[in-house]
Amino acid sequence: MSDLNRQNLTVKYIPPATSLQPLTAELYLDNGYAHNNPIYIYYESNDPQYKQKVYFGTPHQYSNQIYPDRGYGNLTLSRNITLLDIKQADVNGDRTLDNIYLFGNKPEGTGDFADQITLAIQDGHSNITTTVNLQYNAGYNARLFLGDFSKDSVADILISIDSGGSGGYGIFYVYSFKDNHLQEMFNVEKYNTEYKFNVNYEDFYKVSIGNPQLNVLFTIDISYKGVEYLSQYYNEDGKLKQPVKGEVLALGALNPIVTNPKSNSYDLLAIQRIIGTTNSDTLGYVENILTWEGTRFISTRLLVAILGTNLIALY
Repeated sequence: MSDLNRQNLTVKYIPPATSLQPLTAELYLDNGYAHNNPIYIYYESNDPQYKQKVYFGTPHQYSNQIYPDRGYGNLTLSRNITLLDIKQADVNGDRTLDNIYLFGNKPEGTGDFADQITLAIQDGHSNITTTVNLQYNAGYNARLFLGDFSKDSVADILISIDSGGSGGYGIFYVYSFKDNHLQEMFNVEKYNTEYKFNVNYEDFYKVSIGNPQLNVLFTIDISYKGVEYLSQYYNEDGKLKQPVKGEVLALGALNPIVTNPKSNSYDLLAIQRIIGTTNSDTLGYVENILTWEGTRFISTRLLVAILGTNLIALY
């Protein structure tokens, strides 16, 4: 396959992007390539729908690997660029199926982990590709869901990435691309900032979960926890030995949900885990149904779900 030359950048050995296979690219930066010039990779294929132009940052972002001495020279960066997921739907409203891709760099031996995760939206009519760089772009099991969240009969794009680790956090973004105009509908960082809760142990084996800004308060009963657990925090009379705090963790799941069977659109179910004094002590979950209202998602039902316990016979 012949080399592709773009702005003093040579991309060599790009296999046809016709399946979910690793793609290897060697990037050669000439001496004159500017420090902050964009790096694009052009994917070639015999099938026009797989031809891609994907943005992969600037040389500055790779300074530690490409030029640790801040010089240029004949230096090479090799990356394993992988097609992580692909879905098809009409996302711009022209009644033609568009191709939606997630690409990422998958270091060897890291399983489902990828970094530099990038969204690519290919117009099914013109084959023009728009790339979107995610604020948080590293994690596990990156995946796409296409569905109408904005109630305009045009599919939107939900990106989900697992962060890994014991906290069970997730990275989530929702985008609209109606009329080829990119709009960020949901950002996980903004959500985590807005939906913070105070978790306090109360006298007589209760835990309160509250958010003053949202003017909501939930109370759950933890008397089922048993003597060994409760004696850590409570005296025999049910009073707290000292103030004890728990925590509502950052967003762990964001699931499409149908709340109106007569509609062809989706809402979102956001789930955060409630813990006691340790990460392994799950007390329940904050569940929040989000509905798009013109310019933003609003909470239409916020509740706390608790775990079930064993049914104990009293006779």
